Amino acid sequence: MATAKKPAAKPAAKKPAAAVKKPVAKAAAPAKKAVAKPAEKKVAAKPAAKPAAKAAAKPAAKKTAAAVKPAVKKAAAKPATPRKPNAAFMKAMTPSAVLAAVVGANPLPRTEVTKKVWEYIKKFKLQNELNKRMIDADEKLKAVFGGKKQVSMFEMTKLISDHLK
Repeated sequence: MATAKKPAAKPAAKKPAAAVKKPVAKAAAPAKKAVAKPAEKKVAAKPAAKPAAKAAAKPAAKKTAAAVKPAVKKAAAKPATPRKPNAAFMKAMTPSAVLAAVVGANPLPRTEVTKKVWEYIKKFKLQNELNKRMIDADEKLKAVFGGKKQVSMFEMTKLISDHLK
């Protein structure tokens, strides 16, 4: 319908086109006011009508969102490949005699050595209560840590790697 009005306005002079626009704007303003007043009355008269409309609108929104999600998952699934463990971490290494007192003498991968050291720390409650990143060494761990009484958990892994062959 809008396209039908434009061709009619073009053959006419510029003044009537301007006149057409102004009454439309004026007509739109009263229409909004008239619509707003009855809507307020409807809200007061039928409060149950809106929740029903909202409930009807929500499942439709969920359906469209559900339709979008599988497409995203399919796109993400194609490039993703299973993560392979680093061979250097999985290689069994023999702990030194000092470290063997904590984790055992059997050859273990670095990851398992770290897990066993953490088990030992938690078993004997060697983690500092105030700063959980710090480890308070007992006699066995002090030998592993090079004589230090306290080390950070990040420094600990470096010190442990010195005891693996």
